[in-house]
Amino acid sequence: QVQLVESGGGLVQPGGSLRLSCAASRTIFSAYAMGWYRQAPGKERELVARITSGGSTNYLDSVKGRFTISRDNAENTVYLQMNSLKVEDTAVYYCNAGTDYGVPLYWGQGSQVTVSS
Repeated sequence: QVQLVESGGGLVQPGGSLRLSCAASRTIFSAYAMGWYRQAPGKERELVARITSGGSTNYLDSVKGRFTISRDNAENTVYLQMNSLKVEDTAVYYCNAGTDYGVPLYWGQGSQVTVSS
């Protein structure tokens, strides 16, 4: 079992920045693909960004150029740097660990991100 603990959410004004962190409990963290998903009220959960065990990344079209996912295998931590935040980025953001083939296995508890003036 892998436990994922997220941090870094909060309230920010439009145009601001936040960095989410997700710390994993197991030392085989490097073998997992890591992803960030989000779910806004009344909407389905969607994949925001993903990084494979080999470091390949992909992003939701609406966040390309604004968000950056990265991982530190020595610290068992994945990050999501969010810049130029928009009101529509408001959601609960979930960290996920899964296979490189895209099967999600483990979830964090969620972190609220609110973009509002």
